[in-house]
Amino acid sequence: MAGAGNAIRGSRIGSGPMGEAERGEAAPRQTVTYFCSQGHRAVMTFSLEADAPGEWDCPRCGLPASLDCDNPPPPPKVEPYKTHLAYVKERRSDAEAASILDEAIQTLRAKRKAGEIIF
Repeated sequence: MAGAGNAIRGSRIGSGPMGEAERGEAAPRQTVTYFCSQGHRAVMTFSLEADAPGEWDCPRCGLPASLDCDNPPPPPKVEPYKTHLAYVKERRSDAEAASILDEAIQTLRAKRKAGEIIF
């Protein structure tokens, strides 16, 4: 391979990145500062035409952040994982559970007695 070298095609030595003259002017921007309950400060840049949101997720800790440095939003309340049994216990009382269990045992015993279930 003649002339393979390490040169990057289409560029020349000393050429720099394209400047604003080639790209056009940048859109006007605004910076907005958000504060989270952990004391982090996040500065975001938005277009001047865009409405900055009132809340933003903190890039450092992920908690919600707001524009008010004195009263940042509290961390969201995290509900612990509930098992299927926990949901059932919310819907049924102990008396209802005992009644359902007794009914199921009677049905099982009747099926065994009739020979429908062998075990």
